[in-house]
Amino acid sequence: MFNVDQIIKAIQTDPNTKRTAMTGAAGLAAGLLMSGGKPTKLLGNAAKFGALAAVGGLAYKAWQSYQANQGTAQPAREDAFIPAPGNETAHEELGKTLVRAMIAAAKADGKIDAEEKDAIFERLKTMPLSAEEKAWVFDELSTPLDINAVVARADTPEHAAEIYAASLVAITADTPAEQAYLEALAAKLRLDPALVTEIHKTAGEKLPQAAPTPPQPWAYTPSGSNV
Repeated sequence: MFNVDQIIKAIQTDPNTKRTAMTGAAGLAAGLLMSGGKPTKLLGNAAKFGALAAVGGLAYKAWQSYQANQGTAQPAREDAFIPAPGNETAHEELGKTLVRAMIAAAKADGKIDAEEKDAIFERLKTMPLSAEEKAWVFDELSTPLDINAVVARADTPEHAAEIYAASLVAITADTPAEQAYLEALAAKLRLDPALVTEIHKTAGEKLPQAAPTPPQPWAYTPSGSNV
């Protein structure tokens, strides 16, 4: 099974990075993603799923707040964000989607250089990962930034929100390049600006300075095997 927790622990650019300012679900997600820690009871029964549950929980909480503000009668379904226990295929595909989103976000300001890649490769060697998993990460790190490849994996509106959430907690978003990347990502994912605002609030991050392009009506388009 795709070991998203170990992969995220290996690709962190600074093993000493802590998002101490974050609280709630965002603090849990960021702490987990940056330190390889374990989630707490905050995410309830989803805790045992590690990073996947942390990001899913963040997006789910933001989605609930967004729906409440919109007066939506149909409540958000948690299983739309966090795959059911035992569904390894869904966990693996979503894990790949979120890791790819995080790596792409980290490339936004050009900080993943050859030296950092070498450091990540060395960390990967020490992780209990299969050769296939390591090769997948190498490929993702080595390919040029392609925001469209990230967006193509958003097969549902809920997964689109998770992709944005994963991208947001993966970077500090304190440079013009990172902020522009997040703005472009939100627009391409067709996220309602109000939902983007809720994701930022839930993550304890500064609100986007410019509102994303208003979303188009969601239309699911199969994107192949999503591998």
